[in-house]
Amino acid sequence: MKKNSTILIVMALLLGACVSQKKFNALQKECNETNTALTAKNLNLGNENTEMAAKIDKLQKETDALKEDTAMLGLASRTMNSNYMDLKKNYTALMDATDKMKAGSNAEMQKLMKDLQTTQNNLIRKEDELKKMESELAVKKQNLDNLTSELKLKESKLNELQSILSKKDSVVNALRKKVSDALFGFENKGLTITKKNGKVYVSLDENLLFASGSFEVAPNGVNALKKLAKVLEDNTDINVMIEGHTDNVPYNGVSPVKDNWDLSVMRATTVLKILVNNSKISPSRLTAAGRSQYFPVDAANTKEARSKNRRTEIILTPKLDELFSIIETN
Repeated sequence: MKKNSTILIVMALLLGACVSQKKFNALQKECNETNTALTAKNLNLGNENTEMAAKIDKLQKETDALKEDTAMLGLASRTMNSNYMDLKKNYTALMDATDKMKAGSNAEMQKLMKDLQTTQNNLIRKEDELKKMESELAVKKQNLDNLTSELKLKESKLNELQSILSKKDSVVNALRKKVSDALFGFENKGLTITKKNGKVYVSLDENLLFASGSFEVAPNGVNALKKLAKVLEDNTDINVMIEGHTDNVPYNGVSPVKDNWDLSVMRATTVLKILVNNSKISPSRLTAAGRSQYFPVDAANTKEARSKNRRTEIILTPKLDELFSIIETN
């Protein structure tokens, strides 16, 4: 660029001899402008050259790096190819082994498939059985729930019955004491009082009430029956059964009594009438029955046994209407 400027100046000096000062100045200005433009262009070209050199250097480095990568890739490619060949050999060997295994284990495979099918069938059967059992269990559970509810109801009724029975026992105990107190002077003198099966038994020997073969009550017996009637009159919730009993000796009396059956009935009826006629007891509470010789307290065929068997039993039973009502509801 500096060389060109010198040439222009020389040319200007040579022309100066031939041209006017004005033209010379114009030419010189043009030369200066051209020189300035060329200097700026030269500077730009220098910068571009520097940038280009930097790019070339970068490209060179990248080229070197690519060469190095290419070399590594080539090595890796060769290694991978070698590995691939090994894998291919192994694959071929495995395929051969698999084919041999398939050929050799076909029977075993069929056996396994058969076992699998059997197991699956068993599983289906077990599932069906399980469903059936679950259904039966649901029914049984419902039945159990029903039974549990019924049991609770039964327990409630049982508790109620137990309460009534306890109350009845208390009534029987109290009744026995009242009867015992009323007939205190007669006990162990032909009269006994016992509690049995929830009832009070007043047993009167024949000697206390009747003469042999008779159904007329002696005065001492009437007195005892009147005292008993007073107790029964005050306890209206007591039912009364009068039973006449004889021994096994055939009856040889006269009409209207023909045998031991008649005698036992007549004695029971006579006692019943004394109780009713000497109290305000409702006749509907009393029952008379003849048992003849067939319910002895002593089965021996002796004088002492026959004496025991000739008796009249007055059986006092608390009314069980409330108890019967509960039983009927069940």
